[in-house]
Amino acid sequence: MTVEPQTIHCDQFVAHPPHAVWRALTDPELHARWWAAGDVRPEVGHRFTLDMGPWGHQECEVLAVEPERLLRYSFAPGTLDTTITWRLEPEGTGTRLFLEHSGFDLDSPLGKTAYDGMGGGWPGVLERIEPALDTVAGQ
Repeated sequence: MTVEPQTIHCDQFVAHPPHAVWRALTDPELHARWWAAGDVRPEVGHRFTLDMGPWGHQECEVLAVEPERLLRYSFAPGTLDTTITWRLEPEGTGTRLFLEHSGFDLDSPLGKTAYDGMGGGWPGVLERIEPALDTVAGQ
């Protein structure tokens, strides 16, 4: 029996407007402050690598861009073969940021380990976005 690929869903309110949150997702210097260093940019077809520290460098390719609304990219093709989708929705004076990390193969030991680890890790990663934006706003 084959288990269908699983998806991690998270959301985080960020007390900054969508244009600022978009910058946190697409500006390499700011992105490195809250998650991972890498040459991320919002251009469909752009290939980049994220430095995941002890988990190595993970290849990515931008699949979809809707400025200040949606960013989707492949993550670790050839190993995890997953997709990360960021969706931004204005909420009051801030932004509700939604994360969907999909395509985990739970039949694979690597896929299961990654799903379990990232499922627990993503909420903490998302919590680091607002402090990173606060630091930039204070400069």
